[in-house]
Amino acid sequence: MRAFVTGATGWIGSAVVDELLAAGHEVVGLTRSPEGERKLTAKGAVALRGDLDELGALRRGAAGADAVIHLANKHDWGNPAESDRAERAAVAALGDALAGSNRPLLVASALSGLVEGRPATEDDASPAVGPDSNRGGSENLALDYVAQGVRTVIVRFAPSVHGRGDWGFVNFLTAAARKQSASGYIGDGSTTWSAVHRTDAARLIRLGMEQAPAGTRLHAVAEESVTTKEIAEAIGRSLGLPVVSVAPEDAGPHFGFVGHFFASTMTASSTTTRQLLSWRPSGPGLIEDIDAGAYTA
Repeated sequence: MRAFVTGATGWIGSAVVDELLAAGHEVVGLTRSPEGERKLTAKGAVALRGDLDELGALRRGAAGADAVIHLANKHDWGNPAESDRAERAAVAALGDALAGSNRPLLVASALSGLVEGRPATEDDASPAVGPDSNRGGSENLALDYVAQGVRTVIVRFAPSVHGRGDWGFVNFLTAAARKQSASGYIGDGSTTWSAVHRTDAARLIRLGMEQAPAGTRLHAVAEESVTTKEIAEAIGRSLGLPVVSVAPEDAGPHFGFVGHFFASTMTASSTTTRQLLSWRPSGPGLIEDIDAGAYTA
């Protein structure tokens, strides 16, 4: 298949490109920069210059592809409303380009805010609806395109998609520990995160593109529940720093923006995902990765 991938040079996207090429698929990757173009072409992929605000580029990429994998996100923490609107517009552009084709559209999403008091499952619908909701309601918008002849597949990623070179949440927690000379957790550290290794997430994307039925929600979750205290302890070990409890009211000053997420439980089951696609995560766990120096090299 010829896959058009947004976010093709990002943390998850670059692994997805490698996975697709290794499986014999062709890849067209969206990239904003000459450096990204060089990286993609060096791998044997085709580079398409553009970004999420260039809806014409998104439509062209989708129109010429057998499948679309939408991983890019603006992540403007200072202006989340703008990021949400951009995400919704991008999904609409891709969905419109694929309407009536029965081609797959895989859309990245997250686990936060789905349910309270238990791990989320693939059957749990996102409560985010409309342009002013989280991520612009892009998950439900993408699923609306099933009725228009698009094989929409939602992929919800664990809050930690980890591995050597990760610049996500655990990287920010490690940076905060260095800055504060102590690795912190909030309160009693009993809040929990799900986690998945980057290569396992990339393989799930490929399997979803190849096999998942229209309207499927997939959970890229290898470990259902890792406590935030365990994460802090592993970071402390890797840096040789003490591990301390941080009062909830001090989380912002200590951790920065990531403190809000570290105070939240974000967990999900992937039982249905594994059964549907015979997906068997095989990469190292999050604590194993931290202990191996993935965030201190």
